[in-house]
Amino acid sequence: MKRGASGLSLLVAVNKPIGMTSHDVVNRCRRVFGERRVGHTGTLDPLASGVLPICVGPATRLDQYLTGHDKRYSTRIAFGTETTTDDEAGDVVASGQVLPHLMDETYAASFVRSLVGTHQQLPPAYSSIKVNGVKAYEAARKGNTLDLEFREIQILDAKLTDSGYEDDVFCWDAEFSVSKGTYIRSLARDIGRIVGCPAHVRSLHRLSSGYIHESQAVSLETLERLGADAAIDPVAALGVRFAYGDDVSRFVASGNKLYGHQVKLYELFIGSDGPFRCACMGNSCESADAAHDGELVAIIVENRLKALYRYESNTDTWKPDCVFSIGVFRG
Repeated sequence: MKRGASGLSLLVAVNKPIGMTSHDVVNRCRRVFGERRVGHTGTLDPLASGVLPICVGPATRLDQYLTGHDKRYSTRIAFGTETTTDDEAGDVVASGQVLPHLMDETYAASFVRSLVGTHQQLPPAYSSIKVNGVKAYEAARKGNTLDLEFREIQILDAKLTDSGYEDDVFCWDAEFSVSKGTYIRSLARDIGRIVGCPAHVRSLHRLSSGYIHESQAVSLETLERLGADAAIDPVAALGVRFAYGDDVSRFVASGNKLYGHQVKLYELFIGSDGPFRCACMGNSCESADAAHDGELVAIIVENRLKALYRYESNTDTWKPDCVFSIGVFRG
């Protein structure tokens, strides 16, 4: 199928395999859907795997609303060497002996738990961060090091899941829930420096991105087979309340404001492993809470996400934040 305007507008979650770049996945999805407007909502390194949300068609406008969400990862941290890239792909820049206390699982579990909180983190030298229009990894490959700035990050949850040797390399297995912009590679590097033994990421897998969980992600092979049937509900992925706008669809389509009494709020039930894939009425209920100032809500027309509106309490009105030319399919 020739890529262009396919008439599709949807959101899928791909379980990115190791070895592919996020852009490789985007190109594969362009071929699957015959659509040039395809984008992802959060880069995964080639050596990483896991949840990669993909927006197709006009749904690419969801990008700005999905990139700021927290993420959860499982990672294997290898001790004994630090690398240029802070993962297995880099050259060794420091090495050291694995100290006995690192093999004490009680110590390891306690240390990992202690990481919960706010930190200042220096991104990896090999990252997509730009300085004066130049990407850090492009400069690093040419032997130049950009002056990257520390950034504030939050570790929301941290737990050790296992420890031991793999191929004569001592490792910690851990899971981390982190804020936007957190690099697990940098976290592994810093852990090594704190405990007195160089370290790097040996493997990395994204378990969730915001409200999109691994249980909703499909392989590229499955996506080839399912196509649009792999779509997930964008309303659930956004984690916002919603309103049915069929009675005011002409105003929504034109991007007109709505008055408070025209918007009755509903909310979805979210399970422990993420929102339901199905967008049926049985997974929602009318909300008991009033709208709050600045709240973003989804407007659903004919069971598609047609627009995102934001509430202004001083005027009791809803104003359009984003209107989709083709409503986003809810699966």
